[in-house]
Parts: sequence; structure tokens; C-alpha cells
Amino acid sequence: MMHYLNYIDGQWCDAERSLTVMNPGTAEPYATIAQASIADADRAMAAARRCVNEGVLSGVRPAVRTGWMLKAAAAIREMVDEGGLVACRENGKSLQDAKDEFLESARYFEYYAGMADKLEGTSIPLGKDYVDFTQYVPFGVSVQIVPWNFPVSICARSLAPALAAGNAVVIKSPEISPLAMTLLVKAIEKAGFPQGAINLMCGKGSEVGSHLVQHPEVDQIVFTGSVPTGQRILKDAAQRATPSVMELGGKSAAIVLKDAVLGTLLKSVQTGIFFNAGQVCSAMSRLLVQKERYEEVKAAVVALAEGLSIGQGESQSDITPLVSKDQQSRVLAMIEQARMEGATILTGGYAPELSGYFVAPTVIEATPDMQIAQEEVFGPVLVITSFETEKEAVDIANGTDFGLVAGVFGENLNQTLRVAQQLRGGQVFINEWFAGGIETPFGGVGLSGFGREKGQEAIYSYVHTRNIAIRLQHDNE
Repeated sequence: MMHYLNYIDGQWCDAERSLTVMNPGTAEPYATIAQASIADADRAMAAARRCVNEGVLSGVRPAVRTGWMLKAAAAIREMVDEGGLVACRENGKSLQDAKDEFLESARYFEYYAGMADKLEGTSIPLGKDYVDFTQYVPFGVSVQIVPWNFPVSICARSLAPALAAGNAVVIKSPEISPLAMTLLVKAIEKAGFPQGAINLMCGKGSEVGSHLVQHPEVDQIVFTGSVPTGQRILKDAAQRATPSVMELGGKSAAIVLKDAVLGTLLKSVQTGIFFNAGQVCSAMSRLLVQKERYEEVKAAVVALAEGLSIGQGESQSDITPLVSKDQQSRVLAMIEQARMEGATILTGGYAPELSGYFVAPTVIEATPDMQIAQEEVFGPVLVITSFETEKEAVDIANGTDFGLVAGVFGENLNQTLRVAQQLRGGQVFINEWFAGGIETPFGGVGLSGFGREKGQEAIYSYVHTRNIAIRLQHDNE
């Protein structure tokens, strides 16, 4: 088996212990990686602090950072095939989707390269006796904890704007799928960023992750993951009032109005809930259908789910495995709980007889108060419910503790836009789930977190505003 290393202070480092990474498509060990220790975390934080204090990243002309970012993007593009295969095997996702993570990562570096030299302050008029202006200042040391579902692209999503703004970064990769992230950093290493600007470690979240977020040298925390883990991190962050960006998942609903186009809707259902086996924080996990179309849409969605192929990522199947045995067990347990509460399993709801951690594409008819309609499943499970009035649809869609994304399907632009503006969430799609791109801001409200990633807005999550006020001296004073 291949053995992967951590990247600390410009060096690839082994460790006394190692973690085994499984191939979820075969349920067999795939590779090992060095398991970072508390001492490794301290070395990484010290390297990042030195980089900040010496100003070798933040003190250069911003155009220099732009150059590094563009070189990194080019190197990432050269890593697509090699990195994509590793990501496919360690994560279970389709080979093309794994390659797309690297392509998306390159785009993040290209996009924020264009912003590195455009973080401009303002001049504030205070009268003839003063000169007053603002500056955008990087926080310093940014600790970034990356989830296992899209480790490469989510790492780049936070790393690129942080570096563009002049922060040094310490990254904690997920224990389940850390390998492709090492290839991402190997590509970025070729760009020539200063030593200590980027540090990558794989360690236990309860040990290394917890130590990093409580570290006295941390200036900012970026976390994507589960609500309970995010809440623990926020409690630690509160001790030192550490600024944080939190993306904590969702239970997102698509509202299907009576004039929705069925073909358009079904394309979005397939990508919205069955892409990456439903392991997407912004997945279309609830489908709310107006009563006049309910039976038609329900039958079409069930037929869609039953027609999807199931297999390993390298086979380019429609439904790939879940990332781990634990995740598979959790999803199946939630389906069984729904059955016990009286929900109807329209299709799926079981583990196919295949090696690996699969769950068949599942459609469940449930009422809005059931657990399956309130809590995030993170699997290929769609909950379908009917509604009669527009107000009822909005109330059901907004009736969870989450508020990440939402969607509306219908032909009447006035109505779809009216409904969209009533939905609780950071991003609302109309007639296409996952519309948008890296240029569009992303983030949630409520238990979905706070702060924004992606788009121009995201880079301002990695700086704070400094105001400088100058009292001018006059000759007669």
C-alpha cells in the first residue's frame, strides 16, 4: 500500500503513527497516511506564525501573490488525472467527479488570483485637519478543517482566498479521505509560496483538530462539517473570540409548483440528491410538490431512482458508495426510523448485495414533522411531501432548523421569484438545482452556519478592516 505524508513548514513529514484509509467501493484498505500528533500541530502553527510575522506572504506586492496563485492553478490542472484516481478510490465518488474536484480547485486559485491585488481600502472625509483611510488586513494564521465529502475542492475553496488575502494556513484533513489533498498541496507547492504559508496534516479531529482550534496562535477558524462538531468548535473559539466561518450542512427543500416542467425537474432531482450518493451539504433532500402534480411527480421520481445504476466510482455508475461503513449504517438507521414513524418507503431503503458501502437510491413519502424530514441524512435519500398553497409550501420549506439552500420549480417567473424571496437560506435555485458556480456566494443561516464562501464576498471573510486616522499638524499650532 502507498503511504502518504503530512506537509509542515515546507517539508513532507512522516509520523510515529499512521491511519489506514479504506476504499469504500471494495471495503478494503487502500493506503496509509502519517497520523499527525499534537507536536506536529504545534510545529505547523509555529511555521505559520513565523510566515505571518516575517511578512513574506502578506508584505509582498499583491501582484506577487497573484503570480503564485496562477502558478498553483496551472500545477493543479496537471494533477487532474493522477489526483482524480486517488480521490475516486479513497472517497468512492465517480472518477469524473473526482477529477472535477481538481479542476474546480484550479478555478478557485485562478478566480482569487484576480482578487489578490484588488483589496482596496477607502478614504473617509473628516475635514481639512485629518486624513483618514481604511485597509483590509489579513487575519494572520487561518486554521481550516476540511470535511470528507469534497476534500479537494472544499480545501481549495478556503485555501485560495486565504492565501490571496495574505494569510498563512494550517489545514486539518479528514481522516476518512485525506490522500488526494496531499496531491493538491504537492501541486500548490510548485508555485513557490513562502515556507510556512501552507501546512497540511491528517490527524484525529478529537485530538489534533481540537488542539488547533484552541491554539493560542490561531487568528481565524474555517470549518465545514456536522452541526455537533461545529458547535464544539464555536465553544472553543468563544474562549478567545476567534473569528470563524462555519458551513454546517442543511435539510434543503425544492418546491415544485403546479406549472413546473417535469423534465427540468427530474434532471435536478438526479443531481440534487443522487450526485455523490447524496453526500452533499446542499443536497435536495426534500421535494415539496403541489397537490395537482403530486402523483405524477412522485411516480416519475420513483422511476428515476429505480433506473439509476449502482457501482464503484471507477465504473462511472449513477450511485456510488457512501464514504464509510459508519456512514452507511447511519443512513440505513435513519431510513428504518422513518419506517417506524409511519413513513412510506416508495423505493430503495436497503443496502445492495455488493462489496462496499452502498445504499440504494431511496424515495420516502413522509410528513414534515418526521425525523427523516427534519434531520440531515447525508445519503441518497429523498423525502417527498405534497402541499396545497404557496404559503404552506414556504412554511414547510422553512420549517427546519437549517437554512443553507432551497429551490423553486415553475414556469411563472413572478411566482417563482416571489416564493424564492420568502425562503430561508443563503442560496436559492430557480429551475436548476446547483445553479451558480464558484463566482456565487455560498453559506447559510440557522444551524447551517454563518459566513460566506465562494464569490467575491468570500475573500472578505479572510481579512479585517483597519482604520487609520491622521491628525494633520498646521504651522500655527
